[in-house]
Amino acid sequence: MWLVSNGQARVTDSAWRADVKTVTLTRSGVELEAPVLTMGADGMAKERMLLQFDVLADEAENLHYTIVHCDADWHRDDLEPHEFMYGFENGEIENIEFSFTTLRSFIHYHQMIPANYSGFIHSGNYAVYVVNSEGDTLLSRRFWVDEGGASVDAEVTRPYDGMEIMKRQEVDVTIKNEELRMKNLSVPQLRPEYERVLVQQNGREDNARWLEFSGYEGRGLAYRFRQQNIFTGGNTFRYFDCSNLRSPMYNIVRIEEYGGEVFAMVRPEEDRSKKHYLSEKTLNGGMKVNVWDRQNKTLQADYVWVNISLPMAQPMLDRSVYVVGQLTDWKLDSASRMEYIPEYKAYVKRLLLKQGYYSYQILATSYESGAKSGESATERLEGDHRETPNTYTIFVYHREPSDRADRLIAVRKITN
Repeated sequence: MWLVSNGQARVTDSAWRADVKTVTLTRSGVELEAPVLTMGADGMAKERMLLQFDVLADEAENLHYTIVHCDADWHRDDLEPHEFMYGFENGEIENIEFSFTTLRSFIHYHQMIPANYSGFIHSGNYAVYVVNSEGDTLLSRRFWVDEGGASVDAEVTRPYDGMEIMKRQEVDVTIKNEELRMKNLSVPQLRPEYERVLVQQNGREDNARWLEFSGYEGRGLAYRFRQQNIFTGGNTFRYFDCSNLRSPMYNIVRIEEYGGEVFAMVRPEEDRSKKHYLSEKTLNGGMKVNVWDRQNKTLQADYVWVNISLPMAQPMLDRSVYVVGQLTDWKLDSASRMEYIPEYKAYVKRLLLKQGYYSYQILATSYESGAKSGESATERLEGDHRETPNTYTIFVYHREPSDRADRLIAVRKITN
């Protein structure tokens, strides 16, 4: 059952069934990186991606994938498959393996996408869907194809308005392609009315920004010195390591097994908004499956109920609290929302996760689909610091009046 339709629902990274877990889509051979493919000089993207996921079941299903093209706002557009790729846009998921030596049985599916002798001929936003033989959607994952039609200069600096310089970071962007056009006439001409520039902080979507054109800089287009360029710094991501179920590792205080399941208690979290900034290296919201005492982390890593708690004398009446990172698909929804338990005097969230390393933040906001103007989801519980090492990704979309779909002409990643 398709959950999106042309011009309507926005495509997201989602698992539509509760038994679908640990979904990852990565560029082949590159772990922990966003799936961004690059088109070559021949106008084709021949790179492939690795799609992996588990289904908590004992019997395998016949599953297929389908690739669709989306506009810059992640709605399916009207391009036909032959207009955005050569070869096959769908196929069967052929690689199926069963877990072993685990308390909870699961089936691991993995598939290289697209199929052999297939590739992409149109840049832009893409999504892959996995469906079963009844046509029910199991999951969706998004990826990007960059045609490399512009260069992006980006800098993380102090806010131009001089306000709260110890809490905020400004991302200034300049795009240009004059040298590229001299070498290749198919490279588009940059004009403010044709370009849309999006900046994303780490993997978060609630505070992603479309930048406003501020003027010409030489032969390039500048996007700087506007409120849309300013992000609150947030704080270093919290993390825990449940790779070892025999002995608690970092930030795990207790591991228990009963009823055929494993439970791991994360050290009670704290409100960090009034504390000094402390630099630590984390995955900035990412995750990595790992198991210490087994050889095959993919098939022998068990599933664990991880309990995250945040003690608080009284609940916040004006805001909801969320555990946000790759472990919850970066969403602010019911699946990531923490529940306040009066008898514990704490916010609590329990997640079923595969053994490994997880980093996350605890956000407090009153608006699920995006932060209100001027509201920082990190200020209340994380604190905001200019020193925080955030990773910003800049996406440059191009569309001329004659184009039938949005093109992605540049992707640039920068860490302050």
